[in-house]
Amino acid sequence: MSDSRPIGVFDSGVGGLTVLREIRRQMPAEGLIYVADLEHFPYGPRSQTQVRDLALDIVGMLVGMDTKLVVIACNTATAAALHVARERFDIPVVGVIAPGAQAAAAATRNSRVAVLSTEGTRASGEYVHAIKEANPGIAVLSDVAADLVQIVEDGDADTPRADAALRPVLERILDWHADTLVLGCTHYPLLRPALRRVVGTRRLRVVDSADTTAARVARIVAVNRIGGGEVATPHFEILVTAAPARFRTSAARLFDEPLPDARLVRPAPQAIRLVAGS
Repeated sequence: MSDSRPIGVFDSGVGGLTVLREIRRQMPAEGLIYVADLEHFPYGPRSQTQVRDLALDIVGMLVGMDTKLVVIACNTATAAALHVARERFDIPVVGVIAPGAQAAAAATRNSRVAVLSTEGTRASGEYVHAIKEANPGIAVLSDVAADLVQIVEDGDADTPRADAALRPVLERILDWHADTLVLGCTHYPLLRPALRRVVGTRRLRVVDSADTTAARVARIVAVNRIGGGEVATPHFEILVTAAPARFRTSAARLFDEPLPDARLVRPAPQAIRLVAGS
């Protein structure tokens, strides 16, 4: 039995393309719809309530487009909205925090894991909880570096600008003797060349959620028997909530293949809003 419905993937910008690329590599027969919420980029500085509402609007739109599974390819949105989205919608919804946290817990040898994320993700505490759920004996250091998401969006991930932004936070992490670093934002895998330059010869295992999330999606699709089967040309669509030309320019620097032209959309607000604190 096959299910030709597409998988939905979304982020505030181009960072989620790292997850999309891995899903496409691991599951080439699957149709995909990618949404970049550039109208509200970046999510990191926004409140948890605002990010939750924005994320639920996009999940609702993707569910309305008859997707069979949705990936919240944004750590900030995963922290804010994953649990509510799973309660509200009937299709599988996958976040990016748990796969990366579990991979980090398995990778560390000295039980000291650092997480580099946006301020919104750090404030949520979701990575600390997820890593300690995998192994309560692990110590976790959560840190942030200013402007990294914007640096990636500007196409400067492999430049001295990125090195300068990363250097102070990586020095703190290495001085703390972490042996494993979680890239707690889907934009951050694109900073790997800068990370290598700044870390130099010092040992630091780096874990990102792109490949681990794609592997999680593949398992869920297999277990639920909703694979796309053999499709000559799977559905592939890019949607943006603003600035399609800006998305095209940024994405062209980051993706391994030509992307479809981005189409402008406006997700409808979900009819039911949660009361703050619920």
